[in-house]
Amino acid sequence: MPIKGVVSGGSIPGSSRPAFTLSRAETVLPVLIAVPHAGRAYPSDLIEKMRDAGEAQRRLEDRFVDLVAREAAAACSTSLLIAHAPRAMLDLNRDPDDLDLSMFTASEAEKAVMRRKLPRGLGQTSRSLRGLGLFPRRLPGVGELWRGPMVPQDANRRVAAIHAPYHDVLGQTLAQMQEAWGEVLLLDLHSMPDLPARTSGAPPATHVVGDRFGASCRRDLVATAIDALDRSGLQVAYNRPYAGGYVLDRHGNPRKGVHAIQLEIARGEYLDSDMQPDAARVSVQAGIVAEVVSACAAVLTGRADWPLAAE
Repeated sequence: MPIKGVVSGGSIPGSSRPAFTLSRAETVLPVLIAVPHAGRAYPSDLIEKMRDAGEAQRRLEDRFVDLVAREAAAACSTSLLIAHAPRAMLDLNRDPDDLDLSMFTASEAEKAVMRRKLPRGLGQTSRSLRGLGLFPRRLPGVGELWRGPMVPQDANRRVAAIHAPYHDVLGQTLAQMQEAWGEVLLLDLHSMPDLPARTSGAPPATHVVGDRFGASCRRDLVATAIDALDRSGLQVAYNRPYAGGYVLDRHGNPRKGVHAIQLEIARGEYLDSDMQPDAARVSVQAGIVAEVVSACAAVLTGRADWPLAAE
């Protein structure tokens, strides 16, 4: 992919690494690929605070799906936003007010003040109560992730250094693309554990397309993405078990021409049995993602299918 420019932004507290990198392609389609959960830049003090760092990383990360995204963006020459901050430090797909107050050192009085400051309807959501809020606290089958409570000042630093600048750049980039194209698509790329067989007896889904049950994307664009996956002979599911989260809620606005889709890829499709990337299968998945991008760009612009750069 010819790179027009690379912008690094935000910061990871305790590390010299930026929180994310935005790579702008020379030839930009009206589609932005974003990867919020594959960050692997762990500060040493964060590792020290974890009960079982290896297992937590393995379970929390969308492990190496950024490699798929990089190849896909190169193949179709579109821009790419990749978060380097690990999900263990802060979940970019959660509302900044989606807090599990039980994980903080604040006194009960201070927690009451924190609750009163939260907008109505936010705060202790079902996700945060399960331990998967803005700051992950626990995982099923693993238990508590941290050796001790979090200091509220650390939480504020992480939001200011990671969450706010990432979403600011994401929103600004989509706005700039929309100014040039009129309508744009955010493809929010994730990976998921391999799913069990479906109750119908059909093979498990290997790819899940989510659009917040129709709220974040125009219907024909979602259908185009699903059709592109179907043509590749994949097992595709729609909105179940993953419909998308805060990223789609915040940035998807179909009525104003900003569309957002979440795409989940089963990790067994591109990782080996040791959870390491398999280069050949990474390339296969990258080609599939590039086909989705190309097909959706064609719908957005009214042009015939965009050719892939490799062609």
